[in-house]
Amino acid sequence: MLLLSRLAENLFWIGRYVERAENTARLLNVNYYATLETAGRAREYWTPLLEMTGGERELRAKYGRLDARSISAWMAFDRDNPNSIASSLLRARENARGLRDRIPSEMWESLNRAYLTLCFENGDILDRDGLFDYCGAARDASQFFFGIAFATLPRDEGWSFMRAGQTLERGDNTLRVLQTRFRDSAGQSWQSDPAGGTLQDQRWVSALKGASAYEAYRKRVHGGIEPMRIAEFLLLDEYFPRSVRYSAENLHDALVQIDRHHPGAHPETLRLARWLVARLQFATVEHIIEDEHPSIEELLGDFNRVGAAINAAYFEQE
Repeated sequence: MLLLSRLAENLFWIGRYVERAENTARLLNVNYYATLETAGRAREYWTPLLEMTGGERELRAKYGRLDARSISAWMAFDRDNPNSIASSLLRARENARGLRDRIPSEMWESLNRAYLTLCFENGDILDRDGLFDYCGAARDASQFFFGIAFATLPRDEGWSFMRAGQTLERGDNTLRVLQTRFRDSAGQSWQSDPAGGTLQDQRWVSALKGASAYEAYRKRVHGGIEPMRIAEFLLLDEYFPRSVRYSAENLHDALVQIDRHHPGAHPETLRLARWLVARLQFATVEHIIEDEHPSIEELLGDFNRVGAAINAAYFEQE
């Protein structure tokens, strides 16, 4: 049981760390591209980005400033930041190294290649204006890894744990992006500040592009950039793979598959996952954004509780 627990935990965290690296790369990539299209307001893009991922105090202590360069370095390749792209890939590789005899060799090779390619960069990449390519390489490495896993990993308990980690991380990230966007625009009126209104529209476009959702949103919603419609799409769309609802439903499905190997052993974990899915299936965007019942913060708490329940049920056994 201890061996099973260790393997399950490693695969769960591989799923989370690789997804986290991709999410951070997407946010950085979109932010970098957006700042190239703005004039004089670049700082207003980078500060909300740091709010999504945290670590402002540590960043200030290390770099002594808060600007585009320091935030980019902190989020991309700084290993002192546990949520940076480099740190996430490093931790995913460390977990995979203990499973080299239990996972397809292609999975290990793809993670090791990403580690060797991306985890030894430094400020030189910013000097040569290489952040865009760095983030693109990190995103592609994540998609390559999960593509190999989809094609080669048996659909056993290990697959379900990795899938649970990936979808838990994805839903959490989308909620944090929306939380920051709505907090940033709360109480603001842009009628007397057209430039500010344009900036907000650009930030919402960035939120969509950060989830690779811009084209899908445009096909589904035939209108302009409307924050409530964007929130509805990213929160509640049942078909878009990076929406919160889709992530929650796939998280629940993964836990159902795990439960088949331990029938009835951990009912609380499944109950929490079902509750999260039900809230998203029956809520409207007005319930979440305007009535705050459930609020984005509550949904984040639900995801965190499912994660804690998985840890307590499967990874903390004697």
